[in-house]
Order: sequence, then structure tokens, then C-alpha cells
Amino acid sequence: GYLPVGKDFPVFLHPDSREEYALARTERKTARGYHGFEVHAAPNVTLEEDLARRDLTINSIAANVRKQGFSNTFGSDFEDFEALIDPFNGQADLKAKVLRHVTAAFREDPVRILRVARFAARFADFSVAPETMQLMQAMVDDGELDALVAERVWQELARGLMEKKPSRMFEVLRACGALQKLLPEIKLNKLGSDSNLILNTAAQLDAPLPVRFACLTHDLGAELLKGVCERLRVPVDCKEMADVVAREHGNIHRSAEFDAAALTQLLERCDAFRKPQRFTDVLLACECIFRGGESGSLGSLGLEDSAYPQRTRLLGVLTAAQSVVTHLIAEQAQTDGHDGKKIGELIHAARVRAVEGFS
Repeated sequence: GYLPVGKDFPVFLHPDSREEYALARTERKTARGYHGFEVHAAPNVTLEEDLARRDLTINSIAANVRKQGFSNTFGSDFEDFEALIDPFNGQADLKAKVLRHVTAAFREDPVRILRVARFAARFADFSVAPETMQLMQAMVDDGELDALVAERVWQELARGLMEKKPSRMFEVLRACGALQKLLPEIKLNKLGSDSNLILNTAAQLDAPLPVRFACLTHDLGAELLKGVCERLRVPVDCKEMADVVAREHGNIHRSAEFDAAALTQLLERCDAFRKPQRFTDVLLACECIFRGGESGSLGSLGLEDSAYPQRTRLLGVLTAAQSVVTHLIAEQAQTDGHDGKKIGELIHAARVRAVEGFS
């Protein structure tokens, strides 16, 4: 009655609890990349052999579970477990806060480089073991990253961007040489202290993924950004957010100097009237950029010391411009015999007047 799911590394769903069960298994490398494996699952595969195929020692700890019934749901309390089984000293590495590969089989799966970097972003106080860093560097030099598919790279990068300290992911990728292979545009722009602060500020403000991706790519320029999004097959919401932020973050920073006409044009370029929620997120990204690096000395003072009044003001400007009842203007213009272009001009003029009233 168990339901098998997954193609390359199948797991089985319990017919009642829907919990995931995986058989003990080993793998044999047959080709480059994440899919280049032949999986072997059989009763004679030992638990230690299974644990040896894990990526990191902290992920290679097993536990016996006291079953009180075949369909019993496993509890989450430690009392549910008997002795831990830890043949690769994962507990010691947990205590020492070290990310260490289990065996040389680590090098057979290039996704593990991205996973180590993502774990570094999640557990910011953990270090990567020197021998693991050397192994990742050797994998990069051997061209293993070339076999990664775009969707898998984006999946890991997206998850890393959503971790507690996303800058750590890029620091680890750069240290092993993977960043230059996967995101040469970011390497070209010399990911430095400002970019790290921007990403970490976005995490502290609990920003959604499109905002964090926009923070990462805000200074790439249109052509480089387009290349990144196409190569990694970045989702539309992240791509569009990054594009608006890359084009307009400087104008949003300087928006206090704009008159009503310039403010209205800014809203229109950002498509704020059709997508007000996205514009709200655009402003959040700009706040992260300002606080993290483009505020000059403010970037090092901490969140509480670097206000970003542009965000509040522009949201007020948008609300004022949204008060214009566009369909009434369009109906009157059509009655007067005007075409679509003229109607757009009349609506724009009415929004400028509304923004003047707000200012």
C-alpha cells in the first residue's frame, strides 16, 4: 500500500500517515551531474553504507525508533529515539560547528557544493572544514559544475537566499571557485561588504525571495541581468522584480527631489498602478539596498540608525495617485471624441494633480 514518489531517488509514502520512507541504498556514479547515478536498494545494504552516501557528517546520524504499531506516526521528542547511530562523528562536528563531507563520494554529486554553501547560510556560525573546501575546489576545477541543470542551480540558490545569512552562501561559493562558474556576473562585480550587508539586511527584514534576488542583482545592469535570468531560468516574479529594481533604485533613492510630474512618471515606469503589491516590494528592496550599502556611512550603523523615508512617502504618493477615478475620465474623454492616447494623457495629468495635492 505504500506509494512510490520520485524518479531518481524514490521514497515511499505511508498509506495512512503519508510519512516518507526511504530504503537503505547505495549509488554508483555513471555520468557527470546530479542525474548520473545508478541507485541500488536491497536488504543487504547496511545502515552504515547508506549513511556513507550522505553529503555532510551532520546529516549522517541515524536513530532507532521505538515502534508501538506499524502505522504509528513517529514522534518528534527525543524520548521516541533509542541510541543514536553516528559512524561518521556527526555529533562531534555539530558540537564543533563544522560542515564536513562524509566520504570521497561527496565529489560525485556537484549539487553538494551548493548544498554546503546553503547550509553555511543557514548556520552562519558553522565553518566549512578545510578538507571539504579543498574537495569542492577540486570538483570545480574538474568541471563537475558544467553538468548541473539550470533548474537545480536556481533551486539551491533560491533556498540559500531565503536563509538566515544569505551572504555566507556566496562567500563559500566564491571561496571554492564555484561562484565564477555559476554566476560570473556577480564575480565580475566583486561581491563585497556592501553586497553582503544588502543581502543580510533583506534577510533581517524578512523580505520575500523576489526582493532578495533583486538585492543580489541590483547593480548588474540590464544586459547582465537578462543573461543571468535566462541562463538560470529565473521565475517571472523574481525576474520582473529584479528588472524594476535594477532600473529604478537610484531614482527611488533620489525621489525626495522629484516634483509631482516626475513622481507620477516613476510610478508609471514601475507599473505601480497595475501591480501595487509588487511596487511595495520594490520599495522594500530599495530600502535594503540603501541600508545595506548605498547609504554611505549609514550602511555600517545598523538598521535602527538608517531610516528610509522614501518608502513611506512613495507609498503615500501612490495612494494619492490611485484616488483618480480613471474610468470616469475615460468615459468623458470618449464622449468628447478623444482616442486612447489622449485618454492616457488626461489620466496622467489627473494623477499629477493628485500627487501635487499630496506633496
